[in-house]
Amino acid sequence: MSFWSRFANLFRGSHLDREIDEEFRTHIEEAAEQGRDPAEVRRAFGSTLRQREESHDVRVFVWLDSLRADIIFGWRQLWKRKLTAAAAIMSLALAIGACTAAFRLVDALLLRPLPVADPGRLYSISFEGLDLDGKPTVHDSCSYPMFRQWRAAVKDQAELIAVSLSNRQDLTYRSDQEMEKAHVQYVSGWMFSSLGLHPAAGRLLIEDDDRAPGAGPRAVLSYDYWTRRFGRDPEAVGRTFRMGNDIYEIVGVAGKGFTGTDTGTVTDIFVPVTMNAGSAMNANAFWLRIFVRPRPDVRMDPLRDKLYAVYRAFEVERTRNFASFTPKGILEKGPTDKLRLDSAAAGVSSMQRDYRGSLLVLSILVALVLLIACANVANLMTAQAAARDREMALRVSIGAGRRRLIQMVLVESAWIAFLAALAGGLFAWWAAPFVVGMINPPDNPARLLLPADWRVLGFGAALTLGVTILFGLTPALRASAVKPAAALRGSDDPHLRRRLMYGLIAVQSTFCFLVLFTAAMLATTFEQMVRQPTGFSAERLLTLDTVAAHSMPPAIWNQIADRVRTTPGVERVALAGWPLLSGTISNNRLSIDGGPPTTDLAWFLSVSPGWLDTMSIPVLAGRDFRANDVDPGPAIVNETFARVYFKGRDPIGKTFEKLYPKRTRLQIVGVVRDARYRDLRGPMLPVAYVPFQSMSADNVPQPRWSGTLIVRMSRNKPTDLPSILRQEVARAGLGFRVSNIRTQQEINDAQTIRERLLAVLALFFAIVAAVLAGVGIFGVLDYSVLQRSREIGIRLAIGAPRSGIARSVTVGLFSMVLAGSITGAIFGITSARYLQALLFGVKATDPGMIALPALTILTVASLAALRPVINAVRIDPVSLLREV
Repeated sequence: MSFWSRFANLFRGSHLDREIDEEFRTHIEEAAEQGRDPAEVRRAFGSTLRQREESHDVRVFVWLDSLRADIIFGWRQLWKRKLTAAAAIMSLALAIGACTAAFRLVDALLLRPLPVADPGRLYSISFEGLDLDGKPTVHDSCSYPMFRQWRAAVKDQAELIAVSLSNRQDLTYRSDQEMEKAHVQYVSGWMFSSLGLHPAAGRLLIEDDDRAPGAGPRAVLSYDYWTRRFGRDPEAVGRTFRMGNDIYEIVGVAGKGFTGTDTGTVTDIFVPVTMNAGSAMNANAFWLRIFVRPRPDVRMDPLRDKLYAVYRAFEVERTRNFASFTPKGILEKGPTDKLRLDSAAAGVSSMQRDYRGSLLVLSILVALVLLIACANVANLMTAQAAARDREMALRVSIGAGRRRLIQMVLVESAWIAFLAALAGGLFAWWAAPFVVGMINPPDNPARLLLPADWRVLGFGAALTLGVTILFGLTPALRASAVKPAAALRGSDDPHLRRRLMYGLIAVQSTFCFLVLFTAAMLATTFEQMVRQPTGFSAERLLTLDTVAAHSMPPAIWNQIADRVRTTPGVERVALAGWPLLSGTISNNRLSIDGGPPTTDLAWFLSVSPGWLDTMSIPVLAGRDFRANDVDPGPAIVNETFARVYFKGRDPIGKTFEKLYPKRTRLQIVGVVRDARYRDLRGPMLPVAYVPFQSMSADNVPQPRWSGTLIVRMSRNKPTDLPSILRQEVARAGLGFRVSNIRTQQEINDAQTIRERLLAVLALFFAIVAAVLAGVGIFGVLDYSVLQRSREIGIRLAIGAPRSGIARSVTVGLFSMVLAGSITGAIFGITSARYLQALLFGVKATDPGMIALPALTILTVASLAALRPVINAVRIDPVSLLREV
């Protein structure tokens, strides 16, 4: 019989049996027609049932037929025990869905290759060294002049590509009244050809577009942006837009799928690197990432050594110009950073660096939850197997082999895992985008591509198979090892099965403690960061990032502030270079009273008179700025500045000099309370505030094209005040536009996005782990009471106190919970050092970090044990013994 006929017969079932019966009848009838006795013919054929089974086995694949039968039987068993099956499926669905969602995030951010030719041969240059606080750090930015020297040095060994961060930029397609934002990335003109990319419309950038600063005002749109902004209109190619003072022509659209190299951000527009003319020729402007695409036959170690030699020579030459304001020891050491070539197959971004550790912790948490769920379901199936001992014994007695019993139980487990995977897939489809939505500020959210392609489906299939084996193999082995005589006699040892289930409870408790312990530390970290004093009041504070079409003198900026100040609902207004905690920084080395350059950096922010009052930062000594104060001139410093540089001396009236780009002298006129400048996590920085108005050396007011209006709103503010303020700034004319409006509280909250994300997810998984552990404890204890009901009845009949019964029922289980919690505490304290980079203001050895998970597990176990204990002490000995 052919392969396909045997395969098709698997699905013909009863029809095939009828064909076989009909064939037997035909043979008997033919024998009768030939004069033979029908009874003798039937005896000659033997057992009809046996003959039918043998014929059936010849016409089908036996192992596939048995599998088909087990699939049908497994479904009937689940349908027979709907409530238990639903509990198992929902437990696993939550765990599988969480694991799949975590994989989608990890894959999208860290694993998924860029849609370019041969992504495995793409590397990025990074430097490993120490940050300003002396802590190990890795950075990957360099200047354009350094990039050019690198490219020239290794042109025969590799192609180098310069790429900037993908930043949101203001641009207009029509009039300046219709300003909008887009993510713009400066790239080498040859990037697209080097990566093997092709246009979806028009052409891509070429090397000629990137030869001289400012000479190539051409742009390429991403396919995603072309779809969102222009509806894939072919006429978009050839249009122009204004960005800054330059008019760009759109020359083409990149192919579908490529959204830039900055993973986590979907780049909208690509422009040549040299169009950033202000930074392109500045050796001190570190703003580019460098990608390396070596030739196929080039070895990486010699290439890295050559790049490092060029880097060191360039840095030594560059820092010679810093001799007047850099400590001598730093110059003598030269650059100490180590150059690395890291794989860039999945792109390179700051989001990858910031969230790599967070995603690792998330993956561990979901894996622990999955293990808890598997232990839970294994316990449920072990308890069910006890009720099926007689069934298994009968199967063995009539010839069922050990392999067939294992297959039957595993198929039933596969049904549970399959249905859980379907429900978990729906949860993962919703959960992964939800988590991405929690990353980054609301005005600039992360965008990760999360397709449900073969990678995700393959992970889901492998996870389902692994889960089936993980929770189904032990019950299957136990079921296949049944002894028919003992099971049918009812003398099988129940204690052995209880010991197995109690062991799984200990494992559950260990994993649950680890999840609760990690969640407690991450939640405490978030709480500590939120409670960090900022030194200013964010209540009712709006920040309006404002730009002008052309640089404007300070007097014009003051007019804009005055116009906003008269708007109803506005209490106070001030100007600043940028908002505190916004991520923008400026630092410099100092000379105190004509002394040598300082080792520590000082941090600077330009502010207008009244800014301190608007921010609610109190003046501790001296005065605020006056209307006629200009920079360089007076300066106001914070407490840390006074302590670091003046060592307890009164700084009022003292002078210091900024050393870069040229020496400028400032005199301290005030000291204010410390306020957070850069972040909430690091130490308080020494900050000097200088006047918003600045003058050149020949006393000419210095114009500026950007600044931030800081607005303190009145309590009865209208809900549409932000839009009113945006319109007021635009009505002032002179090309002023508000590019971004945020509350100061939103800026503050952006500092804790990662911590908030981890805390929320960890608490969610902690709740899931506790519920699953509770369900597992309930199931084991309920099974234990059921198995020991005869023993408990006898104990009660001979006068055992009910408190003793409750103690005997729970002592073993609570011992396992305690043992698991102790083991979990040991593992938690040991592994906490790997979480240090994510923690703030919390230690693993804090009593609260140990006590909280322990109390939670104890509470869950007590609640889960309540109903089984009540059932145990309410057993009626008379009724039970009468039934026996």
